[in-house]
Amino acid sequence: MSDNTHQLISIIGPTASGKTAFAVRLALVLDGEIISGDSRQVYQGMDVGTGKDLSDYAVNGTQIPYHLIDIRDAGEKYTLFHYQHDFHEAYRDIFSRGKTPLLCGGTGLYIESVLKGYRLLDVPENTPLRKRLEHKSLPELSEILNRYKTLHNTTDTDTKKRAIRAIEIADFQSRQNAEVRDYEAIDTLIIGIDIDREARREKISSRLKKRLDEGMIEEVKTLIANGVQPGDLIYYGLEYKFVTLYVVGEITFAEMFSQLETAIHQFAKRQMTWFRGMERRGFTIHWLDASLPMEEKIEKSLAWIRKSQ
Repeated sequence: MSDNTHQLISIIGPTASGKTAFAVRLALVLDGEIISGDSRQVYQGMDVGTGKDLSDYAVNGTQIPYHLIDIRDAGEKYTLFHYQHDFHEAYRDIFSRGKTPLLCGGTGLYIESVLKGYRLLDVPENTPLRKRLEHKSLPELSEILNRYKTLHNTTDTDTKKRAIRAIEIADFQSRQNAEVRDYEAIDTLIIGIDIDREARREKISSRLKKRLDEGMIEEVKTLIANGVQPGDLIYYGLEYKFVTLYVVGEITFAEMFSQLETAIHQFAKRQMTWFRGMERRGFTIHWLDASLPMEEKIEKSLAWIRKSQ
């Protein structure tokens, strides 16, 4: 196909929707490169649990370049502020070489922040605030976080450590001028992968079993053996939270599987809630049925791209 574009194409969708495989195929057609929009795939050594599936980036002998994957050591704190900076570096680099950038991921907050050009500052630690919060329960911390109206990731309340950091960020941002932007908003065509709820649940469950078979528990053990603190892994949430709790002996394998499966289902639901919220906040999302054949998805997408140019 001769279709080509240099505008940013954004591909979003919940976990297990098949968005990465689709983005890679579209990138092949558009002579593009992919910028990851996933908050955890930035970490080296966190491969199985984050579903990097790097083999997906090779199609018919062609390797599709990707960015913002494996750029930090596991255990480091990587924030929205860091992501915004790294995204724009990759974005400019791709454009400078005449390629088409494709932003692909499921972390709605990260994606919306770069598309709208939110002004985000590197939030310092607030020791007095942390001391005031450290003895509060998780429900109390969640209630405090909900009082803030500034941008923060409301999914980061599954542990006290994450909730306290989220409050710290929200408190800092509430005292800034939110209308000032360090980056311009980006014009983009957004394609959303819409997967039926039951199909999504089945894929999530089967994928969890597959990841366990592929060594997700061994991956966590290796990370800990290499010096990553269990508390830091728990901070990353989902797979790393529950598998770490199992590895350190706090829960059984059956509890780990059941609780993790439920958490991933809830996460996927929150992802779709965020994406629907993006539509209410002024974004136009062109939704593709995940069950369509790949070629039909590509054809529909190219038609939308042509129309937008």
